[in-house]
Amino acid sequence: MTHDFSVIQLMLDATWVVQAVVLLLITVSILSWAVIFRKLFTLKRVRWLTEEFEKDFWSGTNLNDLYQAALRNAREGSPTERIFASGMREFHKLRDRRVTQPDALVEGAQRAMRASYQREIDALESHLSFLGSVGSVSPYVGLFGTVWGIMHAFTGLAALTQVTLATVAPGIAEALVATAISLFAAIPAVVAYNRFTHDIDRVANRMESFMDEFSNILHRNVANNAATSAPHAP
Repeated sequence: MTHDFSVIQLMLDATWVVQAVVLLLITVSILSWAVIFRKLFTLKRVRWLTEEFEKDFWSGTNLNDLYQAALRNAREGSPTERIFASGMREFHKLRDRRVTQPDALVEGAQRAMRASYQREIDALESHLSFLGSVGSVSPYVGLFGTVWGIMHAFTGLAALTQVTLATVAPGIAEALVATAISLFAAIPAVVAYNRFTHDIDRVANRMESFMDEFSNILHRNVANNAATSAPHAP
């Protein structure tokens, strides 16, 4: 007798444990692809918004005008823009309290920007741990399903008086499907995790560079006794 070796039929004939493992892996794979596409869109948007903001910042625009625009775009702006707004907000608060020491003003703005920077990094790294877990755990879950399926297949063969390749093949094939699906779930997750980690590191370096440059601008303006007027970018 010929046996149907299609994946669907193999899963229908598999034990409930293997079926549960395969269903879990398929669900995890769908979720990981959803995270991948969402993260791709998010990082692409962050890069574009950051470039637009930095272009405005270095154009010499009045920083108070940029600050007001950043407050209006608090939810839709780039992470760098929100970091800038945090620094300017703290800078204005300290000036309103009659703080005039350059170091105190700049250090206060730096602390505010550092806190905002950490929030932005946490938001960008959201769900990355999920992709990492899928990439590292899925092969072991698939291996468990494979081992269970092979064990069940050989247990069933014990009752047969004559064992041939035709009697062994269906059970082995059912078990190996779990391994194949686990690799299908793990490989894209690992690739995406490494790519997103690299992209987020680049964004983080860019934000840190901006914070250093903006701090220098604030320090120069305060040191030149320009606290009564809005500081300008060079």
